[in-house]
Amino acid sequence: MPTDYEFPDSAARGAQAAEAEKLEINLGPSHPSTHGVLRVSLELDGEVVTKADPVIGYLHRGDEKIAENMTYNQFVPYTDRLDYLAPLANNVAYAIAVERLAGLEVPERGQALRVLICELARISSHLMGLGAFAMDCGAWTIFMYTFEEREKLYRLFEELTGARFTTSYTRVGGVARESIPDGWLDRVSDFCDQFLPILDESLAMLTDNRIWRDRTEGIGVITRAEALAWGLTGPNLRGSGVAFDLRKDKPYSGYERYSFDVPVGTRGDCYDRYLVRGEEMKQSVRIAKQVIASFPGGPLNAVDARKVLAPNKGKILTSMEELIQNFMIVTEGPQMPAGEVYFEAENPKGSLGFYVVSKGGGVPWRLKIRAPSFCNLSILPKVCVGAMLGDVVSILGSLDFVMGECDR
Repeated sequence: MPTDYEFPDSAARGAQAAEAEKLEINLGPSHPSTHGVLRVSLELDGEVVTKADPVIGYLHRGDEKIAENMTYNQFVPYTDRLDYLAPLANNVAYAIAVERLAGLEVPERGQALRVLICELARISSHLMGLGAFAMDCGAWTIFMYTFEEREKLYRLFEELTGARFTTSYTRVGGVARESIPDGWLDRVSDFCDQFLPILDESLAMLTDNRIWRDRTEGIGVITRAEALAWGLTGPNLRGSGVAFDLRKDKPYSGYERYSFDVPVGTRGDCYDRYLVRGEEMKQSVRIAKQVIASFPGGPLNAVDARKVLAPNKGKILTSMEELIQNFMIVTEGPQMPAGEVYFEAENPKGSLGFYVVSKGGGVPWRLKIRAPSFCNLSILPKVCVGAMLGDVVSILGSLDFVMGECDR
């Protein structure tokens, strides 16, 4: 009888039995708490998560490669489909990147309008994130409150841009239309005035709610060091106590003209990330009111953007020069100098960056998108381990990601 086999001791047998009892399950890809088509492969030891592996790519469309085969302005509608909850902010970030490549400067009136629509987009995105987060944890009423306010914003977006959801409003060198609808700024101001009391009422239903605090306090803690090491940005970074906001630290589009505070958390848990987004909406209203109160006159579009922007439709029908200009822009695209540029904006989900490389001509040679949701989701394997299965839903809601820009 062979004697080289050693029977495992009781400790080893116990470890093998414990390992065999672990359960692997999938959260998603079609699950209410995944905020898009995301699958999280979870390994459980009872109710405790021992491993979390996010599986992405279900919405991949090859946006970056598509950009290399179309003119600069033709790519604007594709930016709507990145963070499709804040398309106006995506449009602005992309346009500024290309404008810096072209050496264009948008006038103050155009910059002010861009700041205004970006802050309205931030409110709209956070309303969606807050409503879905609360509903994931069982608070249905909040979802109804936030969606009603979001609908009011969509009516304002439609009035300004002609579309509710995929706006495609910004152009390289300015915006799609050369004027603002009569009374639109007043209606935005009216919205801001009535929104703040409703926001306070909505947050009051959660902030001191015992069930909400039990589901979020001390859950999904991300330390300051971890947030920086994993490349988090936006409210998720600020929720961990890092007061970094591109609108203040690297201001663009005239943000330096407006006064606002940068809210930060202290513990980096789901509750802090909720508080940060709630306060950010109040600060966005504060910025919007300042923009409206000091809204400058003059043109919306860059004066020297004639070779970038399509001419007025009326002039195309009456002027041969304008007709030729329109034909060249549509067929060959706006002619850009050779060079490269990287620009990132403070979007609702975090830092949205565009790296554009040009070899001259009407289309980019290379375009790379730095998607905040992709980077924010990378910390899931770290933050989910040790949490209960039910806490994963709270963690996902507090990160507030969108898969459109994650997959690209």
